Amino acid sequence: MDHLKSIAGRFATEAPVESIRPLGAGLINDTYLAATAEGTPDYVLQRINTNIFTDPAGLQGNIVAVTRHLASKLPADADPSRRVLTPVALKDDPGLTYLVDDNGEVWRMTRFISDAYTFDTVNPHYARHAGRAFGEFEAQLTDIKEDLVETIPNFHNMEFRLEQLREAIAADAAGRLEPTREIADKLLDAAERMTAAERMHREGRLPKRICHCDTKVNNMLFDADGRVLCVIDLDTVMPSFVFSDFGDFLRTAANTGAEDAADLSSVSFDLDIFRAFAEGYIESAGKFLTATEREMLPFAATLFPYMQAVRFYTDYLNGDTYYKINGPEHNLTRTLAQMRLWEDAEAKLPQMREIIASC
Repeated sequence: MDHLKSIAGRFATEAPVESIRPLGAGLINDTYLAATAEGTPDYVLQRINTNIFTDPAGLQGNIVAVTRHLASKLPADADPSRRVLTPVALKDDPGLTYLVDDNGEVWRMTRFISDAYTFDTVNPHYARHAGRAFGEFEAQLTDIKEDLVETIPNFHNMEFRLEQLREAIAADAAGRLEPTREIADKLLDAAERMTAAERMHREGRLPKRICHCDTKVNNMLFDADGRVLCVIDLDTVMPSFVFSDFGDFLRTAANTGAEDAADLSSVSFDLDIFRAFAEGYIESAGKFLTATEREMLPFAATLFPYMQAVRFYTDYLNGDTYYKINGPEHNLTRTLAQMRLWEDAEAKLPQMREIIASC
């Protein structure tokens, strides 16, 4: 841990870091708790995965701009160190919040929020909390002045994902197309309606907002009384359609089965979770949503399982080059499970529209 302590020592902490240990089980960045003496703040030290986030300067520029803006929105009696993530600058360059070490690895640090909790449970109670928190997060960023970069370009661009699929079909690199041709046909047959957002944006009918783009229930911190403190994991905060935050949450939260369920009978779209999340989301985001954005929220709930089915199937055709797998058919299993969720969500569009109309 000497190397980690040396890295931590380059940041402007309030007290020297005395110990470092791994923190959490993140799949992208390497994360550590950097502890200081009792009575002084602890910190979170992260090694940024530059294979995923290829523009660390842009990434950190986004996070600094967003956290500064969110802090400016807090009530006068709120403690910003607990209500917003706090990036830590370098000792020898206060204008920078990331460090490139001698090995070319990129590091950053934020202040650790103590006595805070995350939950992995998805039920209507926490879904409503999540909807309210992520809607408020977007609402507070509607007037941010800085231009944010796309930290992962085309991350939720459906046209781009379909182009990747068409390229995979044309190449058929792993020779898997013919036995699964029915899947390819079904996904491509839906392409016109599932790329509505990109077309509407070009026509000036659908704006882009600053969105979180990774709206999991465990990306919120709660205090000991169960109140939301703040939204965390800001790496993917960037311009997108509000569908990104609305639909991506429901893709996982409203799925009654596993993302890679082999038993497709276990997979369905849970309208109770949809209702709770939608009610919480519209309560806070309703102040800025256009009529078109609001009307199309049910579409967002169908878009994201479709998008993920396209991405899993593309990787399957390419020979499993992107996602980690636990067997040669894992991406195919994932594809079928996401298609089942997409189809069930589409079948429930009338009920979803009624719920949105009642919010």
